[in-house]
Amino acid sequence: MNPYELIDEFYPRGSKAHGILIRHSEQVARKAVAVAEGLAHHLDLDIPFIQEAAMLHDIGILYTRAPEIGCHGDQPYVVHGYLGGLELEKLGFPRHALVCERHVGVGISMADIKAHALPLPLRDMLPVTMEEKIICFADKFFSKDHTADNGEKSLPAIVAGLQAYGRDKAERFKEWAELFGFGAFDGHGNQPLP
Repeated sequence: MNPYELIDEFYPRGSKAHGILIRHSEQVARKAVAVAEGLAHHLDLDIPFIQEAAMLHDIGILYTRAPEIGCHGDQPYVVHGYLGGLELEKLGFPRHALVCERHVGVGISMADIKAHALPLPLRDMLPVTMEEKIICFADKFFSKDHTADNGEKSLPAIVAGLQAYGRDKAERFKEWAELFGFGAFDGHGNQPLP
């Protein structure tokens, strides 16, 4: 499977959305593969799958109302993972589809879907496998905002951003950071400890 060819089936080359999606996906894929390679000495991870799925995790953005990134669909942005997952499932890529569905935020629980009346099926959409968690983690480091410098966000900045959605989201990310060798956090949750 060639993720670039698959992206080209959905996004016209040269379009704003295509360029932003490719740039963001490559950033996430590099980060995810680097994290996975750092864990390879004690975990049996499917690194080729991580590379492919990281490239395809946002394939559903075209269905959303996000003109700032060249997407002119009619759906709210929160459903891009679910809709991308449906497309990849139809194409015969069920594992990749689960990455799409489960990567939004740090995953979306059924309780979150109910509490916020999100337009998603009532089920947990949380990363389960280590590969899914690594891709979801790597995704948080990069923005699709084409006006940003597209640099890598710091751990404290990511945690602060996630806390706006609930302490549990920030805690999940911090657990992954520690698990993936990025250091522990102090009792205040903002600064990684050496």
